[in-house]
This record gives sequence, structure tokens and C-alpha cells, in this order.
Amino acid sequence: MALDPSSTIAVVGASLAGLRAAETVRAEGHTGPVVLIGAEPHLPYDRPPLSKQFLAGTWGLDRVMLRPSDKITALGLDLRLGHSAGALDVEGHTLELDDGSTVRFDGLVLATGAHPRPLPQTTGLAGVHMLRTLEDSIALGHATRAPGARVVVVGAGFIGSEVAATCRGLGARVTVVEALPQPLARVLGTEMGAACGALHRAHAVELLTDVGVGALRTGPDGVTVDGVELDDGTVLDAEVVVVGIGVVPTTQWLDGSGLEIANGVVADATLHVADDVVVAGDMARWYDRGLGDTVRIEHWTNAAEQGVAAARNLLAGRADATAYVPVPYFWSDQYDVKIQVIGHPGPDDDVVVVDGSPTDGRFVALYGRAGRLTAALGFSRPRQLMGYRPLLEAGTSFDDALAHAV
Repeated sequence: MALDPSSTIAVVGASLAGLRAAETVRAEGHTGPVVLIGAEPHLPYDRPPLSKQFLAGTWGLDRVMLRPSDKITALGLDLRLGHSAGALDVEGHTLELDDGSTVRFDGLVLATGAHPRPLPQTTGLAGVHMLRTLEDSIALGHATRAPGARVVVVGAGFIGSEVAATCRGLGARVTVVEALPQPLARVLGTEMGAACGALHRAHAVELLTDVGVGALRTGPDGVTVDGVELDDGTVLDAEVVVVGIGVVPTTQWLDGSGLEIANGVVADATLHVADDVVVAGDMARWYDRGLGDTVRIEHWTNAAEQGVAAARNLLAGRADATAYVPVPYFWSDQYDVKIQVIGHPGPDDDVVVVDGSPTDGRFVALYGRAGRLTAALGFSRPRQLMGYRPLLEAGTSFDDALAHAV
């Protein structure tokens, strides 16, 4: 049953997915109250620049906000910023906030995202940074700009690699430590991961792979980091340590709600987790009919598209909702290269370079699995890369995709 246009909708999470959901609810003609709840005190802002332009200081706060304040005001939202959700009663349609107040809803969008995975035994140490919020980026920027700053980035995933590139651009001495044989090997495979590694080395960033962190060393005060000890005994001098070892879905507040929690909030193909509750963004693990399996995606484009889809399906009602089957797209700006990926690459996929050369740093590679085209990767080849999106949407065979490239 479709939601009544005058009913109350609550959106928990005031980042990209949550904002897109709230905007969609209004765009679809919903006139009832829309409560937007966010743990941070800020109006919704964009996270990708936090490791790039905002961290570098080339963008100010105004460039980071997702919408000007007047656009937010025009939506007529009941903003509850600076408050996190404390407990959810699905059957009772109530939500308790950390200030003790209760929000009653007829429809609910869950979009609380994810938070960085900490490095064990680093809590309370000065000089250790993780990157998720505006305040995180500001603090890291101040530390990195110190003359002669020595930065160790733990983890060569997308966030870690972007931070390394930005810190190097600010003049810091940067070392990246990665436990895998190559950066991004779990996502792109070792061959294309090696191309990512070559980027770091080409810009005078030291990249150490196949090694983990054993411990952090501190100075005389016992709390200020002055080095990183690797598990092979190597000691790296560092005043700044950036931890980029992945994120964890922010679902702990849903304990006891009765929802299925397993590496995210588990939803059906229409993003419903209950009759009047949908999920979107980094915390959503939904059944993707195109893959025939559940999947959770942590990228900007998915959060934006999923926020829209979740809101529309909530308004339509579970019985009339449509399946969310995206072709994922994500990108990463590192040094002077834009890395773009369409589809679902896997570390064990067949990989064929069909345009350019990894040696030159400008190329397109196709991924295939079980005879099907699964993904396309581009290094500074946006036009050529996007030509493969229709093939991914159509479920093209790997052989046909390779023939298309000739």
C-alpha cells in the first residue's frame, strides 16, 4: 500500500543517501512531515573532497556542502542535526534519539552509512588520524602542513591512496603500507593493482606491500606517535599516521530492532527491510537480481542513486516497489590521474587491456568472469570507458565485449 502523502517520513542519516531520499520524497509530491536526523551538526556535505580538494585546501567549506542552505530550507524538513538514533521499534513505528526524544513515523529510510575501521590499540594516541568527517579532514590538513611532515598511510585502498596523493601534493614525505601484494588487489586484482602502485612510486611516494603494522611507537610522553613498527621489524619515522583500512557499516544502533544485520542491513531487491522501512547507502546490503546475490557498495554514485530508489519504493509501498539493479560506477582522483570503474570487478576475473597501456598511465581494461563482461576500468580515459556501460547493462559476453574493443 502506498504511503499517504500527508504521512510522516523519517530519514536517519543526513549525508548523501539520506539527503537524496528526502529530496525525492518532496519531488514525488509528499506533503507530510519529513524528519531528517543526522549525528553531525552540519548540513549535508560531500565526503569525496575530504581526501582531495578540501584536504588540499583548494576548496572551501562552501564547495563541500551538498546543497546551499536555502535549498535545504525550501524542502521544508524537520531537521534534527547533531542527534543520533538510539533505538528503533519497527512494529511500533517509533524511533528514539540520543536526547531522549521520540520520533513517530509512517515510513522510514535508514541511511546511517559507515565509519572507519580503527587500527587496534591506537585509541587516544596523538597523531593518529582516520578520515570520515569534516573535522577529520581539517585536523589531518593541519598536521600534514607542518614543515617536514612525515606521513605514514596504513592501507592503500581508495581513501588511503587519495590521502597519500594529497599529502604528497602538500609537500609531505609519504609512505604507504599495504598488507596485500598490490594496492586495491581485492577490488581490481593484482595486475591492475600494480598499475595503482606505479602511480605512487612515480610521484615519490614510498609504497611497502605484503607487510602489516606491528605497533605504533610513541615519544617520551607515551601518547604522541613518532614512528610505525612494521611486522617485519622495519621502523618508519612518522609524526602523522593515517589509518585507511576500510569501513564498518554503522548499524550498532539497530541492535534489538529485529532487522537482519550481516555486514550491513539486509534488504530485499526493492531495498525494503520491513513493510514501511527501506535502506540506502553504505549500510545497505540488498539482493541484486542482476548478480543473483546480496551486495553492499560503498561508493558515492550508489549512495546517490540508492537514496532516490529507496524513497520512491517507500512511497510506492512494498507490493508495488521495483527492484534496484544498478550498474555500479565509482572513481578515484590520485595525483594527475582519474581512475574510473564501471560494473563489478573481481580479483580473480580475466583482465584484458583494450585501449592504451598501463605503462603510459592511460588505458582501459575489461574484466570478465564465467564468460560475461563484469566491469571496465579506465585510467584517464573517461570517454573510451563510458562506451562500455551499455554493454554492461545488456549483460554482454566477454568475447563480444573484446570484439567491440577492436
